Amino acid sequence: MRSIGVVVPQSMHFSQPLPLQSGALLANYTLVYETYGELNADKTNAVLVCHALNASHHVAGSYEGQPKSTGWWDNMVGPGKPLDTDRFFVIGVNNLGSCFGSTGPMHTNPATGKPYGASFPVVTVEDWVHAQARLADQLGIHQFAAVMGGSLGGMQALSWSMLYPDRIANCLVVASTPKLSAQNIAFNDVARQAILTDPDFHDGDYYAHGVVPRNGLRVARMIGHITYLSDDDMAEKFGRDLRGTDYQFNYGVDFEIESYLRYQGDKFSEYFDANTYLLITKALDYFDPARAFNGDLAAALANTQAEFLLVSFTTDWRFAPERSREIVQALVRNDRRLTYAEIDAPHGHDAFLLDDHRYMNVVRTYYEKIWGRITVRQGDLHRKAA
Repeated sequence: MRSIGVVVPQSMHFSQPLPLQSGALLANYTLVYETYGELNADKTNAVLVCHALNASHHVAGSYEGQPKSTGWWDNMVGPGKPLDTDRFFVIGVNNLGSCFGSTGPMHTNPATGKPYGASFPVVTVEDWVHAQARLADQLGIHQFAAVMGGSLGGMQALSWSMLYPDRIANCLVVASTPKLSAQNIAFNDVARQAILTDPDFHDGDYYAHGVVPRNGLRVARMIGHITYLSDDDMAEKFGRDLRGTDYQFNYGVDFEIESYLRYQGDKFSEYFDANTYLLITKALDYFDPARAFNGDLAAALANTQAEFLLVSFTTDWRFAPERSREIVQALVRNDRRLTYAEIDAPHGHDAFLLDDHRYMNVVRTYYEKIWGRITVRQGDLHRKAA
């Protein structure tokens, strides 16, 4: 399969204030995005890909002169790949509050002339979806052929089906959940506490002090990374292997797994923003569309019109298959058309980013079905025009 090649980010500025779920207004914001493939004449082949916690708009391809800049879902999106850019026009949008270009805590607050820092308003999954819909409006896309995402991206796809039911034909939710469990919220809070208690955090205004709460970010990433891997995957990759020949009898790095987690934490602290981490984990915690319906997920999904593909992975204990099945059951109660695949894969939550052939084939087959319908519709339109 070919690479999509070199890609270039784009940006769009919005001066109309965006009302947020918290009651705050976000004015004069910018969204950074990338597009792949070509939009057809009737604009029916557009697919929105929503990103997870530490990803961005850079879904596929690479940047010129940066050989290690491959997009985070490059194995999924591109020419001849499951989401085939020879057929579909794919959009990746960087969410508000991020640290990868869209307006966030690192940007200047026009009201103060200083970085937003901790004053950047808390955003929710629903806020992101409303911002994405505004971008789609500006691009002239009135309905997406599909909205797709994994993990937190899957929450956004699900939210699209509820907030804009007539603007999404297909909803692809991968390794996701209708709400976080108490255990997941607990993990997120421990990670946030690591950042909030770092002496370099300075109540979120560390930019003015020229420092980064690096230790807090490192620990937050280490905690998160543990939850992305399965016990079997950790055992296979690391086991109890030592870095040296014997125990050191100190508090340094004895085991390979310790070395790996510290490496991941160090790398993360070099490129991710601490305020962004706080915001995104809160958005995860707050996502619960059934809350407004007395906990009835079927009622929350009653207004949906899309067809659905849901995929889960057996060893994903962060967003376990049981959570996907809750969505499936709620959709069945609403007589929605859906496909559900539960993939027996050893890689835990991270499986949604990897190349399991069964998973890729499920997604490929689903998009082939979508493409078949688009081509039939185009044929009908051409015949009517003739």
